[in-house]
Amino acid sequence: QVQLVESGGGSVQAGGSLRLSCVASGYSYGRWCMSWFRQAPGKEREGVATTYTGSGSTYYADSVKGRFTASQDNAKNTLYLQMNSLKSEDTAIYYCAAVRNWSGGSCVLFRDKYNYWGQGTQVTVSS
Repeated sequence: QVQLVESGGGSVQAGGSLRLSCVASGYSYGRWCMSWFRQAPGKEREGVATTYTGSGSTYYADSVKGRFTASQDNAKNTLYLQMNSLKSEDTAIYYCAAVRNWSGGSCVLFRDKYNYWGQGTQVTVSS
């Protein structure tokens, strides 16, 4: 059973930075889509960034492009999300998610495609 555990959330002022971590356990070696989603109060859960572990290629939502960077450390089974130039609208609970990529095709940020989720970590950005 795949387990995902996020950490690194907190409170920061606008313009600041945070780095989120997601430690994965119980998953076998292979091709996966490892992604970050977020959910602000009263809003739908939205995709932030997705990484195909087979190549390391990453796709970002337009709202975070140029400010957020996703990376992975395969030796530590850990996914990271470096968030810079944070804005108040980035305030949300951030979730790590995973799905097996059997075909090796592009990863997408459709939440319904993901069957493994972490518990989330709160990020609060004050202006």
